[in-house]
Amino acid sequence: MKYRKLGKTDLNVSEITFGGIMLMNTPQKEADQIVEAAVKKGINFFDVGPTYGNAQNILGPALKPYRDKVYLANKTEPGQTKEQVKKDIEKSLKLLETDYFDLYQLHEVTDEDALNKALGSGGALEAIIEAKEEGLIKHIGFSAHKEWAALKLIKSFDFDTIMFPVNWNYWFNFNQGPEVIKQARKKGMGIIAIKALAQKRWQDGRQKNYNTWYKPIYDNDRLAELALKFTLSQDVDTAVSPGDNRMLDLALKIYQENNQDLKISGTELEELKGFLDSHGGKLYPIPK
Repeated sequence: MKYRKLGKTDLNVSEITFGGIMLMNTPQKEADQIVEAAVKKGINFFDVGPTYGNAQNILGPALKPYRDKVYLANKTEPGQTKEQVKKDIEKSLKLLETDYFDLYQLHEVTDEDALNKALGSGGALEAIIEAKEEGLIKHIGFSAHKEWAALKLIKSFDFDTIMFPVNWNYWFNFNQGPEVIKQARKKGMGIIAIKALAQKRWQDGRQKNYNTWYKPIYDNDRLAELALKFTLSQDVDTAVSPGDNRMLDLALKIYQENNQDLKISGTELEELKGFLDSHGGKLYPIPK
């Protein structure tokens, strides 16, 4: 596993991040094995959140033996007040059996009103700042799925990191990603890429056989390889695995088969664009 410095933080994170949502509803013994295998393969960055069902309850015991060797990121629930976030931080620390978070993120601001409340007096950000002052949090970041929100948040506060989709389909069809990365890097922010292995929305709602909010690229190994290469070839620090442990296995398999060198070539880039063209493009519409 290779590691990249997470922006202006002091964290050197693995190029693949463990998406903690994958452990939701997983039997503890199985979860322990999944986490142990990930750590042995070099993953040292774990991300989770209170909106992911019982994932925190399961990740806490599984990660405890390795806590001093890894970095742990958590996040708020969308739309919370300062007091709600404070309570959530305390609860999450207990569930995850830790004394601090290496990174805590303002999560998924979806509209202008929510953004203003999160940043305003009595909002979520105040609680996160105070938690950092108390030593419960080392770094402050945010996540966003929409470019307008990401750009506004970058300007609004000196965040350490951003979590944002850096995905082949977003990039080519909607031009989502380049400007966010550019502005984030101007402020020295670390960039945590999500949806590297996303393909499109489920046609009939969320599918029960994969624990993801979208259809991951589980049925085309070549496309998965190109998609992961694309994301890690951009100016990002790490790519979060999709919310299913089979997809983490696939990401690590691709990573190892390429000898930890996932720089996409010009020929491969054209191949990836050709896949979009052959399927009518815009396989994964962006929410407005």
